[in-house]
Amino acid sequence: MSESEDMNFIYKNSKAPIEARVNDLLSRMTLKEKVGQIAQIERRVATPSALKDFGVGSVLNVGGSMPFENALSSDWADMVDGFQKLALESRLEIPIIYGTDAVHGNNGVYGTTIFPHNVGLGATRDADLAKRIGVATALEVRACGIQYVFAPCVAVCRDPRWGRCYESYSEDTDIVRKMTSIVTGLQGQPLEGHPKGYPFVAGRDKVIACAKHFVGDGGTDRGINEGNTISSFEELEKIHMAPYLDCISQGVSTIMVSYSSWNGRKLHSDHFLLTEVLKDKLGFKGFVISDWEGLDRLTQPHGSNYRYCISAAINAGIDMVMVAFRYEQFIEDLMFLVQSGEIPMARIDDAVERILRVKFVAGVFEHPFADRSLLDLVGCKLHRELAREAVRKSLVLLKNGRNPNKQLIPLDRNAKKVLVAGTHADNLGYQCGGWTIAWHGNGGRITIGTTMLDAIKEAVGDKTEVIYEKYPSPDTLASHDFSYAIVVVGESPYAEETGDNAELSIPFNGTEVISSVADRIPTLAILISGRALILEPRVLDKVDSLIAAWFPGTEAAGITDVIFGDYDFEGRLPVTWFRKVEQVPIHAGQNSSDPLFPLGFGLAFKKDKSSDCIPLKNKAGEFHVTGTNVERTHIAECPSSSSIKLASSHC
Repeated sequence: MSESEDMNFIYKNSKAPIEARVNDLLSRMTLKEKVGQIAQIERRVATPSALKDFGVGSVLNVGGSMPFENALSSDWADMVDGFQKLALESRLEIPIIYGTDAVHGNNGVYGTTIFPHNVGLGATRDADLAKRIGVATALEVRACGIQYVFAPCVAVCRDPRWGRCYESYSEDTDIVRKMTSIVTGLQGQPLEGHPKGYPFVAGRDKVIACAKHFVGDGGTDRGINEGNTISSFEELEKIHMAPYLDCISQGVSTIMVSYSSWNGRKLHSDHFLLTEVLKDKLGFKGFVISDWEGLDRLTQPHGSNYRYCISAAINAGIDMVMVAFRYEQFIEDLMFLVQSGEIPMARIDDAVERILRVKFVAGVFEHPFADRSLLDLVGCKLHRELAREAVRKSLVLLKNGRNPNKQLIPLDRNAKKVLVAGTHADNLGYQCGGWTIAWHGNGGRITIGTTMLDAIKEAVGDKTEVIYEKYPSPDTLASHDFSYAIVVVGESPYAEETGDNAELSIPFNGTEVISSVADRIPTLAILISGRALILEPRVLDKVDSLIAAWFPGTEAAGITDVIFGDYDFEGRLPVTWFRKVEQVPIHAGQNSSDPLFPLGFGLAFKKDKSSDCIPLKNKAGEFHVTGTNVERTHIAECPSSSSIKLASSHC
């Protein structure tokens, strides 16, 4: 199309009002072109025909799908730009938006900065930190030519058995609401007077964000992934919907629908929640996207009555569909449903208007290709220092010393000989958790980063001997010349239903590893996990110090920064820590009368130890927390219960 011809097309004019551009482009589109925009397909089926002839609106990669093994950001940019060139050869030259699961950094790409998972960030309570992580993530994503991230997850996790609990900032709605500041980091700060509910993206160094999963995914019965949230609307609104108001107020551009159900009604076909509440009541003007093959789950077997699935979801209010692979059938069936009147044309126009609005807001018509100048920022020192800061602020000290006068932390960095043990001490993949390179994550050196063992060797003095054994031998344990041991254990990576867990014990015989070492050597145990796990009393009694480190990501030096005393502990529990699995679900305000550690608990080694018993008041009246080394500021948000007792050996 020539420049003179472009002048006749309002949608080509970057200076025209966005709504005018949307309406002009919509008026020129055929039905096939409109339904094409509604389809989002997996990159492996993003053929020239799909992009030029069918005019699909978006391409994505499922977790673990990549151009080739260990593809760098520049390789991703080449791939995405290739897709974009094909899309721009379509009749109306409508660019695609490319989406990816950048949930803790641009985590699907080799060599990027991997930040702590959300549960760790929730332990920081630091909204500014979350925003800065959003800024860094956006830069590393845009370096790949990718404009759209399926983040943040703003679920309120009410049950640690849920396989996605580490994607939740907290069991507490207020903490989750606070951490939605990451939306502004990803998309930029909306200008004063920005219309309520209208999408916003500040420029080429920002991305389209996606609040997920609407709504109630963290409250399912028994913590079952894709399960059923049983609650009144008032409870759903107060606990699970509230964070979406904060995202919408920041101009979040898209919202993803949950696989789960509410009182037996699948969210993907819930017109009341998606249209009457989200769009009409809350005033959301961006687009609503399905989850991966979410429509297929509306029938059993999945996708067995595909036209019904499409009709139910589109009529409910879903605007873009993560079709994944069978896009030709999707487009054909959707066109039939419109032509037969089962789906009103007005519903299609509304969906496409919303998709085009986000594309215009994000500037992809003006700047469809990757900005290669951003490549130098991928995994850069500044971003890794930010991740390191996030790690050290996320650490929760659960115990330090067998008595208040003999703390183990800070550790002596000039000790003569130190034992490092455990399955997670030298395993970068385990340290990062799920949604890292692969969908469910993997073990080993899966990307560039620093393991705990690497960080310890870097932190100790030149004369300190560091002995590493994953499972220490009897001969090693019999040695009497270790100053102390650092044992790092925890969960293997998992994602979604692969992480659903009704037992919640420490895997890989972690309890026994800690116990065997702590029997002989003063021991700091570090737990790498996405949730609270069972901490047996015998282990708590034996171990000298204990840290919850969550899934910290690639920068383990953030842990050594704290354990060797360069920084103090700041993290506070974002969840209630249960004593035994029979107590779950346990969270502040419900069944929380006897937790092992309450929501908000966290010790520090530089603190006033003048009081071992701090009187607190809540709605239930006065109660006490007893024990040693309890810091006042860390206890301020203890849950409502009549009496919480922490044995001194647990502090």
